[in-house]
Amino acid sequence: MTDVKIKILRNNVSLPKYATVGAAALDLVCAAEEPVTVPAGKRVLIPTGIAISLPENTVAIVSARSGLSYKKGITASNGIGVIDSDYRGEIFFSAANISDKDYTVEPGERVAQMMIMPVLAANFIPCDTLDETERGEGGFGSTGK
Repeated sequence: MTDVKIKILRNNVSLPKYATVGAAALDLVCAAEEPVTVPAGKRVLIPTGIAISLPENTVAIVSARSGLSYKKGITASNGIGVIDSDYRGEIFFSAANISDKDYTVEPGERVAQMMIMPVLAANFIPCDTLDETERGEGGFGSTGK
C-alpha cells in the first residue's frame, strides 16, 4: 500500500475508498452542489472535490465505472484520465454521454474510478534495428481474429 496525501476541497466529499478488499480502483463521486446533467452525445466536467499529492514515479488513472458506462452510457470522454504526480489541482471526471438519453448525475453519486499505479520513465536510445520477435511487424489483427 502506498501513502497518498489528499486534500478534500468541497464539503460534501469524504475520502475515496475501495469498494471491496480485492478492488483495484477507488470510487470517485460527483462533488457538485447541484445535480449535473450530461446531455446525450455531449461532454461535461464533473468535480470530484479532491486533490492529491502522488509519490514520484506514480500516476493516478481515472476511468469510467463499468456499470454506469454499460447501463447509462456515461464514459470518460478521453478514454482515461491521467493525473501526473506533480499535479495538485482538483481532479475532474471528463464525462461523455454516448447514449441517446440525457443522464443526470446526483451529488455524491459514484461517477468514476481511480487507480494508483507505478510509472517507468523511458530513456529512448536511437538505433537502426530492433530485437526480432515471433510477431515482428504484425499489426492490427495479426495474432488472431
